[in-house]
Amino acid sequence: MRKELSLYLPPILLQTQAFQLLCSVEDPELDTLFVCADEVLDAQFIHTAPERAVERYEKIYKIVPKDTETLEERRFRVLSKINAQLPYTVRMLKRQLETLCGTDGYDVELDNSAYHLLVKVALTAKNNFQAVGDLLKQIVPANMDTLCMLKYNQHQTITRFTHSQLANYTHAQLREEVLP
Repeated sequence: MRKELSLYLPPILLQTQAFQLLCSVEDPELDTLFVCADEVLDAQFIHTAPERAVERYEKIYKIVPKDTETLEERRFRVLSKINAQLPYTVRMLKRQLETLCGTDGYDVELDNSAYHLLVKVALTAKNNFQAVGDLLKQIVPANMDTLCMLKYNQHQTITRFTHSQLANYTHAQLREEVLP
């Protein structure tokens, strides 16, 4: 945070009431100026962009946010639009998915001979599932059969729990929720 304006003036000037009053009136204005300058800097980067900047990015990229989306999910959708670049290679797709979902947040299976692409999104990135699907629609060639699905919990994930611990969950929770 910045210091008060009166600390920058010579002490002789602060003896007059006009300068004291001027400093007390200008301090809140300078605080607002510094906050706005920080907001402009944050708006240049999607990961730190405030809501106003995210709204602007959504307007630029013609993204209609859902009412239930958090600010992080909205940033994710904007980032997925920005990251959609040519050429569309598997390596580029994996790089984009890694940026959006994290290194362990997805699996990609490609069958070149059958023109089939399967992308599994981890449960930790479940809220961003729709944005990943939209990204695939944009960058995967039209002649490829694309399937995007959630990477549900598997038997090997659940085996570390006892039966009494698992009894606290429903079948749907065991399959679709991130387990501790």
